[in-house]
Amino acid sequence: MATKPRPGRDDSDTGVATQTRKKEQLKKPPLFKVLFHNDNYTTMEFVVFVLQSVFNKTETDAMLIMLNVHRTGTGVAGVYTKDVAETKVEKTHNLAKEAEYPLKLSIEPEEL
Repeated sequence: MATKPRPGRDDSDTGVATQTRKKEQLKKPPLFKVLFHNDNYTTMEFVVFVLQSVFNKTETDAMLIMLNVHRTGTGVAGVYTKDVAETKVEKTHNLAKEAEYPLKLSIEPEEL
């Protein structure tokens, strides 16, 4: 059963004025790489422990990152927003200090 249009009204006119809003584009926050730096004192086991406990890496991934740090001098533990990266670096430095290791980490902007 078809509905009849009401007298004096166009079916397409609802009587409500609408305006299309442009979608606001949110920028993604900049990302930062957390870098481990090799030294001659921090044990490989401690680096693997930190990568697993602070950076949530699997044992295999932690070993690969640690070996890369050992062979090349630096290695990327992960890429995070600035606040998260700084927090992970601080937590790692505290663990290293507690264990009396001179482990050094740094952050640098991720290149796009």
